Amino acid sequence: VEEKPMGRLLKMGATNLHRSWLNVPHVTQFDEADITELEAFRKAMKAEAEAQGAKLTPLPFMVKACAFALRKFPQFNVSLKGDGETLVWKNYVHIGIAVDTPDGLMVPVVRNADQKSLIEIAKEMAELGKKAQTKKLKRDEMTGGCFTISSLGSIGGTAFTPIVNAPEVAILGVSKAQMKPVWDGSAFQPRLMMPLSLSYDHRAINGADAARFTAFLADVLTDIRRLLL
Repeated sequence: VEEKPMGRLLKMGATNLHRSWLNVPHVTQFDEADITELEAFRKAMKAEAEAQGAKLTPLPFMVKACAFALRKFPQFNVSLKGDGETLVWKNYVHIGIAVDTPDGLMVPVVRNADQKSLIEIAKEMAELGKKAQTKKLKRDEMTGGCFTISSLGSIGGTAFTPIVNAPEVAILGVSKAQMKPVWDGSAFQPRLMMPLSLSYDHRAINGADAARFTAFLADVLTDIRRLLL
């Protein structure tokens, strides 16, 4: 065997995750979103996005949809103070994106995601991701988040239970989308289904609201035109 000390970033992440796991009563709500039409739209817009200097992956759609859902359900857009009794309600929507780097997990933040276009979000995410990989993220680019998305969609898996990034009260885990037979009332149709795993702090969020949040988010992802309403 060989013992090696943790790197600075890994050690910080371990400390924060351990604290959150010990202090936050976690519950995870699972759901699925039919992203068949979203994926068709994404592919159709791919060339146009690239012409504007953006790589349009499914993740910017997730960020935009989550920002929309947070406006609909403001009780998820809060933080819980250390006293465990005071909620801080936020009038802005900053969304953290978990990024896997060789040195450990980093969570850069897309600020005012609800006010940005898909192209703007895609560009900003690419820039933040590059900074994360090259250790050039500034402190203010990793703080102030309201809600976090952890996506394993490019790797695999069917579901997981992400740990809440306290003092935030919820985090969304996204797994790999798969084609599944879905009954449309008369026949089974092949649909691209994306697994969603919403972990939340049960002190601040109740189960019914979590179910409503994931159901609404799934509806938005199924018909992305809802973002225009």
